[in-house]
Amino acid sequence: MNPSFRGAAGALLLAACAAQAHAAGAWQFAFGPGKAPAGYTQVDTDYTPARGYGFEPGGRPDGVHPYYFSVDLPDGNYAVTVTLGDDKAAATTTVKAELRRLMLENVGTRPGETITKTFDVNVRTPAIAAANGIAAGQVKLKAPRETVTEAWAWDRRLTLEINGAHPAVRTIAIAPVDVPTLFLLGDSTVCDQPAEPYDSWGQMLPRFFKPGIAVANHGESGETYRDSLARRRLDKILSVMKPGDTVVMQFGHNDQKQIKTGKGGPFTTYKAEIKAHVDAIRAHGGLPVIVSPMERRGFDANGHVIPSLKDYAEAARQSARELDVPFVDLNTMSKAFYEALGPEGSKAAFALPAPGRLDNTHHDNYGAYELAKAVVLGLAQARVPAARFIVDGFTFDPAHPDPVAAFAVAASPHHTEQRPLGDEAHK
Repeated sequence: MNPSFRGAAGALLLAACAAQAHAAGAWQFAFGPGKAPAGYTQVDTDYTPARGYGFEPGGRPDGVHPYYFSVDLPDGNYAVTVTLGDDKAAATTTVKAELRRLMLENVGTRPGETITKTFDVNVRTPAIAAANGIAAGQVKLKAPRETVTEAWAWDRRLTLEINGAHPAVRTIAIAPVDVPTLFLLGDSTVCDQPAEPYDSWGQMLPRFFKPGIAVANHGESGETYRDSLARRRLDKILSVMKPGDTVVMQFGHNDQKQIKTGKGGPFTTYKAEIKAHVDAIRAHGGLPVIVSPMERRGFDANGHVIPSLKDYAEAARQSARELDVPFVDLNTMSKAFYEALGPEGSKAAFALPAPGRLDNTHHDNYGAYELAKAVVLGLAQARVPAARFIVDGFTFDPAHPDPVAAFAVAASPHHTEQRPLGDEAHK
């Protein structure tokens, strides 16, 4: 479970945060029976564009089933404060944001007990404003993957998934917040995967950071450093990035395809495209961080992982050294993780989209969770400024991962409605 504020000091700090949010004109919503607290809007209706908030189709709070709640918001970072608890029963609540980004994990409350938690969420649209020397335009989203299936990650709504064994949310307050942003760029092993059984370390990463920093995941399936430039994903980040923000980058799996087509290689175009990203981020006052790509699942007769991304991992390492950039060696840590589980046990870390069809590249919730911890460990070891927001008491050893049997992050329900991006994407 997420470390919580403890004692009188923690309670005072939470109260001060809530008061500050209210003073700033926070959106404040109440759920469940009884009269809403002063200043809160009782929510008992589905979302409509005219209303600007409400439940997504498919579920309402009943203390048993997960549901989605959305609020229209412009691009930016927001502090979300939730009060959890059930008057009559013990509750366990997990909260995810936007497209399955894990924010709160299995927060338990006793009957009649309430707990207040705050986390920061990034909301974004594809529109690129003319700012920071970047030309106005649009991120070139992939249709229909990003414009329909993954539209929840790009629309003008903050969507919260309320999940868990017995989810119980009493109130939600949302307010704009001026905090550093931890941007992510990467491929399908990083991006916000739209549905089970797939997940990524980028989706799990926010769970390991305290309030005070927002994670903005700009990764996308099938992409490379080259695609990041061509589709203007980096431009979108640069247009909103503030001095001191961090950009964590992990590519490699799809870059391998450029070798077969004769359009690139690890020690040529790959390194050149890394340098283009590093130079642009630095020019706009940000801190670039290079992450080596994690390995695929494959073992030799001695139980050791067969390298499939060795050259790209080495090229990433060389780039970090030559450009004097913080480096997270996820490739090495992933091998230690897989080998700790073994050839058979490691199957539990990878997606199983159908019986007998194990995906040896992409991860499930457990594998993504453990790899997120490996990235957090790497950020801490690299002593990047964002590491000061890592949750208290964080520890991880990839050679001794969390037991599979102890993992209990609630799976996300399938979206009951896909909402294609419309004119809202251009506002």
